[in-house]
Amino acid sequence: MNDSDESAGQPARPRRADARRNQETLLEAAAAVFATSGVEAPVRDIAARAGVGTATIYRHFPTRADLIVAVYRHQVEACAEAGPALLETCASPHAALAQWIDLFVDFLVTKHGLAAVLQPDNTAFDALHSYFLDRLLPVCAQLLDASAVSGEIRPGLTAYELMRGVGNLCIGAHNDQRYDARRLVELLIAGLRQPH
Repeated sequence: MNDSDESAGQPARPRRADARRNQETLLEAAAAVFATSGVEAPVRDIAARAGVGTATIYRHFPTRADLIVAVYRHQVEACAEAGPALLETCASPHAALAQWIDLFVDFLVTKHGLAAVLQPDNTAFDALHSYFLDRLLPVCAQLLDASAVSGEIRPGLTAYELMRGVGNLCIGAHNDQRYDARRLVELLIAGLRQPH
């Protein structure tokens, strides 16, 4: 191996880190566009928000379904990681739970669009749904348990019940301008509080 071979191999690591950052930027831009315009939003809108060309998006995600699935997984991971971080930084476990549920509602907007796109491919959708439950149920349970132990909320509600209830409140919200799902979810979370 000569000197040029060694120096040629050294920049590879930063490029991989850059590629990960670029992909994360694309996923965050796509999630934001999907949340406001739906999963059928033009790729050029996502590219503009990410500050890249459309070819860059297609290089990373050859099909719209590839992009939507990647956004879905990215958002699941962001929600999963946010729970413990919020417990450490928020004023109380209930405040952490409320902020986490707010992130979860943002995620649900993309999830409902994903269901429509992947309907014909039940295997892929089922695998993603299992992944979603495996990653997020324990986080929600941790937040609920911490809130109950602190005496802020009534004990006994399961993570599955809460997540299912929030999900049901969010269904169809994008079809009706008069329906404010986020407001109803806030009322639900406030209603969990233990009376003092």
